[in-house]
Amino acid sequence: MSTSKVILILLMILAILSAVFISFYSPGSPKTTTAIQNSKALIGGPFTLIDHHGKHVTNEDFRGKYMLIYFGYTYCPDICPMELQNMSDALDRVSEETLSQITPLFITFDPERDRVKEMADYIQYFHPKMIGLTGSMEQIKAVKKAYRVYSAKDQVKEGDDPAAYTIGHSSYTYLMDRNGEYVTHFRRMTSPEVMARKLQEIIR
Repeated sequence: MSTSKVILILLMILAILSAVFISFYSPGSPKTTTAIQNSKALIGGPFTLIDHHGKHVTNEDFRGKYMLIYFGYTYCPDICPMELQNMSDALDRVSEETLSQITPLFITFDPERDRVKEMADYIQYFHPKMIGLTGSMEQIKAVKKAYRVYSAKDQVKEGDDPAAYTIGHSSYTYLMDRNGEYVTHFRRMTSPEVMARKLQEIIR
């Protein structure tokens, strides 16, 4: 085989490997997103939590409605309120018929601080249909695992109030169907217009 052909083959192999590397490690295409897109079975499952009225609820209480779910926490300084506002604005844009088939849920990552009262006080700033859900640490861990979401406390600086921690976390809004099965998800900063249009297309 000539030297030029060998070089050409090596360049082709290098190009293929580079494309694989970029697609796998690109910040816009995390492995969690690939898993979300490729398998409904990986997202969702049974849960038992406490709503913002203090009532114990399970996923079965929401059966028959589409669930629009966002995970966050009330002390979140920026991402969570922005995403919940986007969700609320999207719900204001859909038809009344579509809205009647959706239950928006806000599930906390931070049950230590987000108790029933805190959740009730917080969600009043968003869509009136929104339900806040908290629970024990074990219950929150279980629902996080079921929905494949991530959260971890950030380290508090020495001398600061240990209760003033922030939480690093994933930021997806999930749409689950009437049986609690995964339908689609919306990435962070999806506009209300785009979300509303997608909801209208799916929910008929």
